[in-house]
Amino acid sequence: MNRLKHGKHVRNQLRRGAVALALATTLPLPLAGAALAAPHADRAAPAAAPAPAAAATLHLPRPTGPYAVGRDTLHLTDKQRRDPWVPSAGARELMASVYYPARPGTGHHRAAYLSTKEAQLLLQGIRRADVLPPEALAATRTHARTDARPAPGTHPLVVLSPGFSLNRATLSLLSEELASHGYVVALLDHAYESFGTAFPGGRTLTCVACDTVGKAPEDAQKRLMAKVATGRAADIRFVLDALTRPGGHGKRTAWRYSAMIDTRRIGVAGHSIGGNGAAAAMAADPRIRAGINMDGTFFAPVPRAGLGGRPFLMLGALNGHAPQDQDTTWLRDWRRLDGWKRWLTVRDAGHFTFIDLPVLGGQLGVSDPTAPLPGKRSGEITRAYVTAFFDQHLRGLPRPLLNGPSAANPEVLFQNP
Repeated sequence: MNRLKHGKHVRNQLRRGAVALALATTLPLPLAGAALAAPHADRAAPAAAPAPAAAATLHLPRPTGPYAVGRDTLHLTDKQRRDPWVPSAGARELMASVYYPARPGTGHHRAAYLSTKEAQLLLQGIRRADVLPPEALAATRTHARTDARPAPGTHPLVVLSPGFSLNRATLSLLSEELASHGYVVALLDHAYESFGTAFPGGRTLTCVACDTVGKAPEDAQKRLMAKVATGRAADIRFVLDALTRPGGHGKRTAWRYSAMIDTRRIGVAGHSIGGNGAAAAMAADPRIRAGINMDGTFFAPVPRAGLGGRPFLMLGALNGHAPQDQDTTWLRDWRRLDGWKRWLTVRDAGHFTFIDLPVLGGQLGVSDPTAPLPGKRSGEITRAYVTAFFDQHLRGLPRPLLNGPSAANPEVLFQNP
């Protein structure tokens, strides 16, 4: 792939203001998205009109696993690092939703999807506040319950990181699915890297990083996005410490049910820059046994020496992440992966196929002509392949789904350049 074409792809990913405006004027809420993660925004066409907001009752599809799901919310502070975007704020802060397999019939109430303020900022950030009231998005029905009693035994841990400018809630469907299959899931929000995230003390932090990247020249933008990915890796490593290692002077771990976690079975995954962060975390931390990048450019490259033979899955849209397509970082880093690996692309998919937004969009009667895969299928494919990957590589359960094309999933193509 020539340098000019790759440069065009990177520019499309990095032009925050222009991309956000293009998305806002061409796509409805569930298919518009975060600024720096829309490689084909320039091809967008007007989408079908959404259903009236008053008629919308949004819900996450029910998890398919045998466990009930619990959820805790944690505020974590890494006192060893200053925030990279707002140094005056002091120590690096994170919010984490920890999903876990729970005993059925326990828990007080269903966990909230988003706060109304977070929903408002997300809708404003993608310029679609006119499509859906923030109260309706915030009220999306979930299945996880707060204060649910944990299921017995120990369970693998998976850390998830969202796309740039997106709230962690956009990976709720996948989090609930993994927890229902017996995984503890730490779903992260990284301070100052989303349109809006609620923190303790009545604070709602907005995307300072988006503004910083958007104002920078092109070459500097690439370096800044690599900084985002390596910063996500540092966040992930800190979270692993917080969830699994007691503090000094007899302190407990950051999570009350940390004894559930099998520290020998840890995986990472992420969407967009979160997927690049997952790979960077694996490169830096041997505790992580397996990882997934969902449609994210590798701004921070996989090391030339590989990932120590550990398994890695690249799951992306066919239009954008096929071997000869615009994002040449996938082919480069595919060749560097030195363990079990798969490169899967999905027909008719878009950049947001792998998160909640198309699923919720389908419930509004919305479709995107540039990514016509139905929202329901988007959720089914993502849940099936991500769960199969972690089942095989963290639990030792053979999953034929990963061996090659299947009649049940004709949209999924196995690439082997």
